[in-house]
Amino acid sequence: MRFRLAAGSAVALSLVALLCAGQARAAAEVHRLSLFLSASPTQIVGGDINDAIDTYNNTKLNPAGLDPLPHLQFTWAYDSELRYFVRPNFAIAAGVSQIRADNKKEFLPAIGQSVDIDTQLLTVPVHVGAAYYLQPYNQGDFQARMFFGAGLMQYTYTRAMFLVNTVLADTTASANSKTMYTQDSPGYYLEGGGHMFFASHWSVLISVMYRSGKLRNAQLDEKVLGGQEQSLQPGVAYTTLNSHGQPYGLDVGGVGVRFAAGYGF
Repeated sequence: MRFRLAAGSAVALSLVALLCAGQARAAAEVHRLSLFLSASPTQIVGGDINDAIDTYNNTKLNPAGLDPLPHLQFTWAYDSELRYFVRPNFAIAAGVSQIRADNKKEFLPAIGQSVDIDTQLLTVPVHVGAAYYLQPYNQGDFQARMFFGAGLMQYTYTRAMFLVNTVLADTTASANSKTMYTQDSPGYYLEGGGHMFFASHWSVLISVMYRSGKLRNAQLDEKVLGGQEQSLQPGVAYTTLNSHGQPYGLDVGGVGVRFAAGYGF
């Protein structure tokens, strides 16, 4: 009798220990430092590069009855970020991204002739910011927390290119034209979304992000007309005007949806 009672007690204690251990293992892990990698569909405003596309459509393509070039207005932003929890409800973040919008179009007006057009906008933003987390929602081994964040961005290596390459049947008459503008400038971002933690080193972040990225007074970096490169002196700022008579400007800002996977250390 005592043996059966002792055996029953041992089994009961074992079950309780296993249950407690299982619950301990199933607790959501919140690591102080995490590395996030993300790919985010995002809007891109464009600025005067889209005005240049409109001008080319109105003066070259529309009169010839050809399909117009589309605006640079949607792309993907690829981002890596380190996020560190200073306090349970406050984190600081720093990271670098790449945003590149590219549209290409080819026309074949006749045998042996082709016109290739390439419009491109590239920027590499570096950001630092902070995020405030609200009270967590816990369910078993899952924890979710809403957060709001903001920070500063520095847009680096920004390039806007408009390239037209024309190949005619008589190759001696073939030529291309290329215009490239560059400018670096500060901006800011606002972010809001949810951060989901699991019983592992991994967490998932989904948010909506607004980026302000107006780059005024873009400088002419390269110009080719008729296949002949224009001479530009190094270190000299070549400011040009847009179709409205204003200094050429770019806008790499926009609204995007961020999907990020994070690994906690």
